[in-house]
Amino acid sequence: MKRHRIRFLPLDIVYTAEDEENLLDLALRVGVHINASCGGFGTCARCRVKLIEGEIEFRGKNDTPRLDNRENFILACQSYIKGDATIEIPLESRIDRTALEARKELNVLPASTGAISLNAIDPDPMVFKKFISLDPQGLRENIDDLSSILKTLEKDYPQTHIKVSLDALKKLPFALRSANWQATATLFYQHDDIEIINFEPEDTTERQYALAIDIGTTTVCGRIIDIKADKKRGARILGEVSDYNAQISYGDDVITRIMHTKKKGGLKRLQDAVVQTINSIIDELIDNTHISREDITLMVAAGNTTMTHLFIGVEPQYIMLEPYTPCFLFPPVVKAIEIGLRLNKDTPVFLIPCVASYVGGDIVAGVMAAELHKADGFNLFIDIGTNGEIVLSGPSWMLCASCSAGPALEGGGIKHGMRATKGAIEQIRINPLTFEPAILTIGHTKPSGICGSGLIDLIAEMFSTGMLSQNGKINRDLISDRIREKDGIWEYVLCHGEDTLTGKDITISEADIDNIMRAKAAMFAGCKVLLDISKIHFNEIDRVYIAGGFGHFIDPVKAQTIGLLPDMPVEKFKFIGNGSLQGASLYALSKEYVRAAERIVKMMTNIDLSKHSSFMEEFMAAMFLPHTDERLFPDTFKKLKKKDM
Repeated sequence: MKRHRIRFLPLDIVYTAEDEENLLDLALRVGVHINASCGGFGTCARCRVKLIEGEIEFRGKNDTPRLDNRENFILACQSYIKGDATIEIPLESRIDRTALEARKELNVLPASTGAISLNAIDPDPMVFKKFISLDPQGLRENIDDLSSILKTLEKDYPQTHIKVSLDALKKLPFALRSANWQATATLFYQHDDIEIINFEPEDTTERQYALAIDIGTTTVCGRIIDIKADKKRGARILGEVSDYNAQISYGDDVITRIMHTKKKGGLKRLQDAVVQTINSIIDELIDNTHISREDITLMVAAGNTTMTHLFIGVEPQYIMLEPYTPCFLFPPVVKAIEIGLRLNKDTPVFLIPCVASYVGGDIVAGVMAAELHKADGFNLFIDIGTNGEIVLSGPSWMLCASCSAGPALEGGGIKHGMRATKGAIEQIRINPLTFEPAILTIGHTKPSGICGSGLIDLIAEMFSTGMLSQNGKINRDLISDRIREKDGIWEYVLCHGEDTLTGKDITISEADIDNIMRAKAAMFAGCKVLLDISKIHFNEIDRVYIAGGFGHFIDPVKAQTIGLLPDMPVEKFKFIGNGSLQGASLYALSKEYVRAAERIVKMMTNIDLSKHSSFMEEFMAAMFLPHTDERLFPDTFKKLKKKDM
């Protein structure tokens, strides 16, 4: 990919940009402040910059405010880099260059590939197809069809007990005779047994696909994977679709949904809701990829313990009642017809095993995707969501815990919070001199709210610029029309109504900030307790894997500034995107990862933080920005003090 050199004046700093990169995106990425309050939609005209020289293509919309072309002024949000260029930042957007810090290249692992590239794996799935060709001349009248099939298969699978499902048996005579005694059997490998679950005429071994599903509390994600054995190419992802979990109608969190199961017909309604969501995802994937349902030979789902129970219609209420005992941790393999999935009725549906009531198969899948079970040294895995889960791994052992972080880090419980969808503010920078914001929304549209990554950015920027005290209170002494008291509550106006999609101001209040601080304190306190139990210090951690539903990745520097992530070099952080979906994909691809999931569960020791004496102490200590103990955040405090000089 082409790269270009962009010089920003009067800072006289040069940054490397990718070809076709948006100019405002580049500025936010490297830390150059340019005012912007419409999210990159092109309507506020506050991101005006001057093109001194170079190749910048302006792609303003019809309603984009007109600029003075004689002076080469352009809107950064509507400008795309085509070559080397020199850009002058206007006075109102300038910051003293000592406040700028070089942004290191983040070690990002795209969600589409995760920690392990699927196409590097030679497929060896639990369910696979086998072509069988019988010799018509060798068939005798006294040998039945099934015996002929079994005799052929026993040559390839000696000392293995082979059985057949009734549905497959019904298809056998027609499959053989319609294709001149050639058929394809779909085999389900179970330890030392094999079950034939389908027969098809002719050779269909080129059509073998798996469905991987992440059953999230908020979002359900699915993908179709080509799993036929091909050592030259490996596995391939053919399609991926996401949708909101229809269970949202019955509550945003697992506890509310468990409570709903106590109502008459409640469990059935919740099961039907998530199955309906998955069926719509299956339908869309099939429409997009033109794959037959008959050729999807298996499905693997990963979800938290409650979602796993609800998916197969098992009573979950004892998960929330002391001593918090789930019905199962290792779920049975079920058939698609048993739970109403629109697949071949005998298609096996696997669910990744869980560890405890609040550490589910989604975490096991994420740990597997990050390969913590193979890693040397000490590593942290952090899944940030409504229930934040943490795993600390060492050689041959793992500790895990669930932190009730609440929905704040996903935009829940925040007045203008929202999920990471189009129109959500995801990046924010604040001018430390004028307190004017520069924002970027998902999809470059007018803003309609703030998602999780945007909230982390916002709190970090407000704290770094002196707008927030360590206890999360807004500085009343600053002179800015964006800081105000309304109905007895202090707040910061991030976007004025004329620049938003809703026509209303987008603000963050001290009550919102308190909710975010509680969530980040719970996450950090959970990490601290696990490390203390293991007698490990944060500086001994080799790598931190971040997973969770933030849409895009979190800026680790901003997360450290507020005390969400531990203070360590950014190169130690890896972002694996949807680890649950990636782990489910691996489980579907190879028996090796089926065994790995079982091994991971056995390696994990769950720590119940609600019963751990030091958790509340650590939580209260973390209820400040970034923390009350400077020794835990030495580099962060050093940077903050440097800015105050």
